[in-house]
Amino acid sequence: MKAERDAAAKYERMNADELAAATAGFDREMVVSRSRALTQAERRRWQEARRRPGRPKRGAGVKVISVSVERGLLARSDALARSLGISRAALIERGLKVVLAEAS
Repeated sequence: MKAERDAAAKYERMNADELAAATAGFDREMVVSRSRALTQAERRRWQEARRRPGRPKRGAGVKVISVSVERGLLARSDALARSLGISRAALIERGLKVVLAEAS
């Protein structure tokens, strides 16, 4: 991130003429004959940039499940989750941990 800020700062300090000279190359059309294949390092960076961030891994990962819950209980649990500022899944996770701890 620091390198990106340093690169941007360089352009911010330029006057209009210096900036025009530094960016003149971007005014030309893209000519395919002057392009080249990506190196392995460039390809790896490109793939990383294209990849979606996804969900953070927690513990051993998560398993999506489908659970039937009575509507009134679900409404009450959603209201509690909202008041605690957590997701429904986080509330259910907390409840399971409490029940499993008591069972041990």
